[in-house]
Parts: sequence; C-alpha cells; structure tokens
Amino acid sequence: MSAPPELPDVVTRAFDVSRRAGYVSFCRNETGRLLATLAATRGGTMAEFGTGCGVGTAWLRSGMRDDGTRILTAELDPRLAEAAAEIFSDDDQVEVLAADWSTMLDRGPFSLLFLDSGKPSASHPDKVVELMETGGIVVLDDFTPCQSWPPIFDGRVDTLREEWLSDGRFTAAEVLVAPDASALIATRR
Repeated sequence: MSAPPELPDVVTRAFDVSRRAGYVSFCRNETGRLLATLAATRGGTMAEFGTGCGVGTAWLRSGMRDDGTRILTAELDPRLAEAAAEIFSDDDQVEVLAADWSTMLDRGPFSLLFLDSGKPSASHPDKVVELMETGGIVVLDDFTPCQSWPPIFDGRVDTLREEWLSDGRFTAAEVLVAPDASALIATRR
C-alpha cells in the first residue's frame, strides 16, 4: 500500500494553525482535494462561509490559479478568523474577514462558494442563488452518504440535501468523497 499524497504547503500550515488554536472542526482531506480541483477551474472571486481556522480556504488556495483570482472567506468567531488570517498574511489573493457571511452579500457574484452544511441558515439555495454567477459552483460538505430518495439522515428526511438536489436553479449531484462522507456540488444555471 502506498503512502497518501503529500499535503500542499498551505494546507499543512492551516493544520498547524488549527492545532495551535485547538480547533478540530475542518474539512476532510478528501473534500479538500475536491475543493482544490474545482478551484483550479475557476477565475474571478471565490468565497467560503465559515472559515474556521482556514483549512478549507487553504485547500481552495492550493488549487487556485495565480491570475487575479481571489478568495473571500468569512468567520464569525474573531479568534478563529485571526488564526486563519495568519496563514494568508502574505497572500494578497486571500482575504479573511472576521464577520458574519452576510457581510459578503455585496461582494459577489462568486465563481465558487464553499459552505458548511452544518449551518443550514446560510446554506439554503434561496440564500445563495443570487450570490452566484451563472455557471458558478456551490460545494457543501459534511454529508453522510445516502442511497434513498428522499435522502434520510438520523431517521428523518434531510431537507437541506433534498432542496439542493431538486432546486431547478441549480444542477446538483452528491459526490462520495470517502466511504463515510459525501459532498454536494451544485452549478447555477
């Protein structure tokens, strides 16, 4: 069995900052590699709502082109935002805001938006559709794979997943990133 691929330097720095901050809630490496791959296809402005200590942002940055593309990321907890800003202090293509995601409403449209499915108030299609450029991609992580329809999680219909997969303003798919984890990818029509 071969060793897993090495992490990009910016992602390693983000993990180091997260450990020092005692923050353990971040996107998985499998999701991160998906983010890096999608970021490599985007120009313009990308965004993330819910920075944490910057691991997801670092994955986006690792795949991003150096052609004027930018990442805006907002974290409500000022301590975490400060930790994340440390990672990108010398990178003028990444801006970390210590703010609620709603402060970024006038900063779009976004070519790619990374959302945490654990915060449904900010993750609903109605909240983000107008923030996305046509052809823009929304990524939501932290889903448990489900093969039924409607999707079920913890014995109940997973309404957030159902809404994204059936919203006519997006073309969406659930993608398995590991045997126990999936992400939603939705492209604005």
